[in-house]
Amino acid sequence: MAQHDAALSAASPALDAQALQKLQDDLPGDEILYDLAELFRVFGDTTRIKILYALFESELCVNDIAQVVELSQSAVSHQLRLLKTNKLVKFRREGKTIYYSLDDDHVRSMIALGMEHVEE
Repeated sequence: MAQHDAALSAASPALDAQALQKLQDDLPGDEILYDLAELFRVFGDTTRIKILYALFESELCVNDIAQVVELSQSAVSHQLRLLKTNKLVKFRREGKTIYYSLDDDHVRSMIALGMEHVEE
């Protein structure tokens, strides 16, 4: 490992102070990076990914989602609460039924890009 690090540092020239400072200045603030890490943490759960994937094509009620992902309605509701809090799903009420869908095209893109990446 140390040989690899030495070979890598020998192969790539060190950044000058100005270039290093620019990279540091361009980094987002800690709060933004924390929020991004939290977003990825939400994506880091198979159950939530199943729910998001189920919502990829159409909106569904909790009962339908529960059947698709083979979980209880209460488990699905708990996960939907987390997904709503993180602005990944939205809902609309029709009478007594609440329908969930992906919040916007950004969520759809993140799922599609993630799938494309893992299928390569």
